[in-house]
Amino acid sequence: MNKSDPDSSQAQRPRFDPAEVVANLPHLPGVYRMLNAASEVLYVGKARDLKKRVASYFQKTGSLAPRIQLMVGQVQGLETTVARSEAEALLLENNFIKSLNPRYNILYRDDKSYPYLVLTGHRFPRLGFHRGSLDKTNHYFGPFSNAGAVRESIRLMQKIFRLRTCEDTVFANRSRPCLLYQIKRCTGPCANLVDESTYAEDVRSAELFLQGREDEAVSRLEERMRRAADQQAYEQAAAYRDQIRSLSKVRETQFVSSSHGVDADIVALASSGGLICVNLVVVRAGQHRGDKSFFPQNARDQDEQSAMEAFLEQHYVGRDVPPAIILNRPVDSGALEELLLQQSGVKVQFNTNPAGERKVWLRMAEKNAELAIAQRIAAHATQEARLTALQQALNLGDNIQRIECFDISHTMGEATVASCVVYDHASMQPGEYRTYNIAGIEPGDDYAAMRQVLDRRYRKIVEGEGKLPDLILIDGGKGQVSAAYQVLGELGLSDLPMIGVAKGEERKAGLEQLIFPERSEPLRLPADNPGLHLIQQIRDEAHRFAISGHRNRRAKSRNRSTLEEISGVGAKRRQRLLSRFGGLKGVASASIEELTQVEGISRELAEKIYQQLH
Repeated sequence: MNKSDPDSSQAQRPRFDPAEVVANLPHLPGVYRMLNAASEVLYVGKARDLKKRVASYFQKTGSLAPRIQLMVGQVQGLETTVARSEAEALLLENNFIKSLNPRYNILYRDDKSYPYLVLTGHRFPRLGFHRGSLDKTNHYFGPFSNAGAVRESIRLMQKIFRLRTCEDTVFANRSRPCLLYQIKRCTGPCANLVDESTYAEDVRSAELFLQGREDEAVSRLEERMRRAADQQAYEQAAAYRDQIRSLSKVRETQFVSSSHGVDADIVALASSGGLICVNLVVVRAGQHRGDKSFFPQNARDQDEQSAMEAFLEQHYVGRDVPPAIILNRPVDSGALEELLLQQSGVKVQFNTNPAGERKVWLRMAEKNAELAIAQRIAAHATQEARLTALQQALNLGDNIQRIECFDISHTMGEATVASCVVYDHASMQPGEYRTYNIAGIEPGDDYAAMRQVLDRRYRKIVEGEGKLPDLILIDGGKGQVSAAYQVLGELGLSDLPMIGVAKGEERKAGLEQLIFPERSEPLRLPADNPGLHLIQQIRDEAHRFAISGHRNRRAKSRNRSTLEEISGVGAKRRQRLLSRFGGLKGVASASIEELTQVEGISRELAEKIYQQLH
């Protein structure tokens, strides 16, 4: 490669002369970087012909968009890198954009790798969530567009095929089956309650379903049901029958499905109100794997074709690519097709005029993009800014929308109550708040209380009721977080992001420490960080709701007269006692002689009341 650029290390850059720079550029493919007076990169672009492309900025300024004209007015330097082909120029451009973040390039933030569903290569394979590099010893399905789609698939697999989801450390150290076995979401291989061959049959059926071969999966289950019936194992036959019914229901509710086992991505762009949104729908093995909406930065005043091409280049370079990509906008895809062919060895077909079921998919993606824009515009600006800041500060990606926060409240161990508050759709959702009365623990044991509330909360979700959050907040320190993380691991939900919010040393707002389950050092965000403000808002609401629930429970407990538990004291006598002494506290303070002065209270009954209340 050749490189031609001014010396960026000079204290003073020579006067920028566009004509002179353009005159020295070659008619070759490559990448150009436009710099301002401070040597900051304003824009990175690729070109089939560097000389012609760069010259177009300075020879036709009247035809440039206002935003590009503004950029050109700031250009005080130019760097170029010659490439061997347009495809190589595209790869270089993509690398420069991701590393330099130029302010005039359309930027799609999508740095996190896409999640997969994994069946491990163990003797009793584990069904789980995976993000990162792929190991050949395991079997992966995906990618999925977001973590929520993976978790939903895991829930379906648990319900239908009852495969284990627990971590290996939990599996290896159990002698009795866990809750998932009891609620028929696992066959209990940890306790040798299922033989290896039967479990392998379940794994194979799950694989067929995930590969889009539902008919084969159903046929295998029907054959197993017949064999069980022939052997008069009617209970087992009924279990297979239920699996078949569940599979049929899943197939009926798949709003994107194909009988052809298609692998394709559907990419639809919509624009409104100055916003551009690209919606990506992932279809693998003919099944919908979720969708995700992207809102680019620096896209105002950009044309839709440029925005679409920027997405395709930034999203697919360096990633697994399906053989078909369906688009709702025309693009110049020649260089990208060449690069993707070199990258994956498969020719990718870009289709902007689909028919049949693919046309239906594209319309759905367009609708998703339009709805995402409407929701973005309607969302409160402050809440959006806070959520975005939180996602960036914690490196959680842009899938974090639903947050659930837990807090424990009690008075010296009395009337322990746990609260769960929900933040979703950029606002608190009071209709989804819940309080949990904690019982059966040592008074004041906050760790046990936290374990109990998370078990009760997420056990229902594992059973198919409710919705999983994208992030869990725990009002507490390392101990509470560890207790919560243990429960999630036992329920097969250890991949859910979770953070503890611990008060600082001076217990003042702004000094909170964020505790992570598998990180030794806490994180401190600046006091003025909008993401911290969102955490404080949700944490304070959980604290308020927990205190309110605790006070209600305590008041109810104290207002329920213990006189009810004394034989011989009916409603009328109880009312007379409470009226005479002004309440239960007054009755407890009265002597036996004072109690006998109340109508209907004998000496014997007065002594019984006195002994009961002391």
